[in-house]
Amino acid sequence: MTQPRHPAQPRQAAAAAPQAGGSPSPPFRFYDNRQKYLAFVNTVNEKPAIARRAAQELGHLRPAPPALRMFDAGMGDATVLARLLRSTHRMFPTVPLLVVAKEISLEDVRLGLDKMPDRFHEHPATVLVITNLHYAEAPRLMPREAPSAAAVNWQEVRLTGNSAHEYAEQIEQLGPVLAHGWQTKPSPRTGNPTYVRPSVLVIYRQDHEFLLDAVVPRPGHTLHTYDLILASQPWRARMSALFKAQKVLAPLARSLIPGGRMLVIQSYGKDPGLEIIQRLWPGENPFQVDRHELLAALRAELGPEQRDFVLTDLPDEEAVFRYDMHTLPSEICDRIGTSTLFAAWNAAIYVNQIEDERLDPVVQTGGYLEATQAVLQKHGGLWFNDETFTVIRRKP
Repeated sequence: MTQPRHPAQPRQAAAAAPQAGGSPSPPFRFYDNRQKYLAFVNTVNEKPAIARRAAQELGHLRPAPPALRMFDAGMGDATVLARLLRSTHRMFPTVPLLVVAKEISLEDVRLGLDKMPDRFHEHPATVLVITNLHYAEAPRLMPREAPSAAAVNWQEVRLTGNSAHEYAEQIEQLGPVLAHGWQTKPSPRTGNPTYVRPSVLVIYRQDHEFLLDAVVPRPGHTLHTYDLILASQPWRARMSALFKAQKVLAPLARSLIPGGRMLVIQSYGKDPGLEIIQRLWPGENPFQVDRHELLAALRAELGPEQRDFVLTDLPDEEAVFRYDMHTLPSEICDRIGTSTLFAAWNAAIYVNQIEDERLDPVVQTGGYLEATQAVLQKHGGLWFNDETFTVIRRKP
């Protein structure tokens, strides 16, 4: 999960450059490059594709009072979450919703909240919670260590009015609250951002406070179970299966209610995007841990608990789905426009997690544009593959 892959902290650079004075600086994270991220999400349709796939899980849910509970294990800019909430409203128009989203990026929290006023207006019985806690902590809204638990920066916002415009105005005023709560510091070992202070932001409509009394989380009271968990791109591809199972999948699986479902999505490769990369770096393959290995690692991590779960490993025809770069048919011709080539190249290096340090040699020679053009002409466009699997907690 989940920028779409920034909860999945990217592979650290080969070496950290020394700072003045001789101490090494934190490694640079590829996905901290906001320009690459924005170019990617605006030129491909991965997020709508993920939202459509996640919406398929809604038909299997049987929510029980007081609410349908959802957890997004990496909200990003909330493009996926907003679309999923629209689908949820269509299927459960009168059911109260508790939506908990993990996100450590201040910029993504701002962008995500920008998409929420319409959700509060259409589905007034919504409680939205955003937190920067770690994967083992975020579903519970409670840090594991007692000092951090006692110091949680807990903010509760009750929206007033009856229009999306009014809710948007109040959400925009949360800037100082977000700036304080979502400060980060880099890990000296990996360069990954960690929170300065554990924060939880709870937002709901004041005119539905009575109805939502049993739904709104309270400080000091841990949440335990969810009907639906979405874990989309929640790690960097090159991390080991053991790490992904221990740090992400197992804690999330244990947070499912009986009958609850977790949908896991990650990059799959075997697509024209990877072909571009392999023309320049033969043998390159960032996606070495497939869903089969992940499920095996999760079974091992759960141990005897695995009997409480159904871990669904579907065949490729059902598990793999494709998303595309937006292009017009007229753009893929003998002479592809420079803007299309740059967009395709950016998408390829973004999905395949190629750091800037490795890009310099191929960019200087111009070979990257030739490789990109050749692949686009060969396939008539550019697309990528994601793979998915589900984890279901058995009912008693």
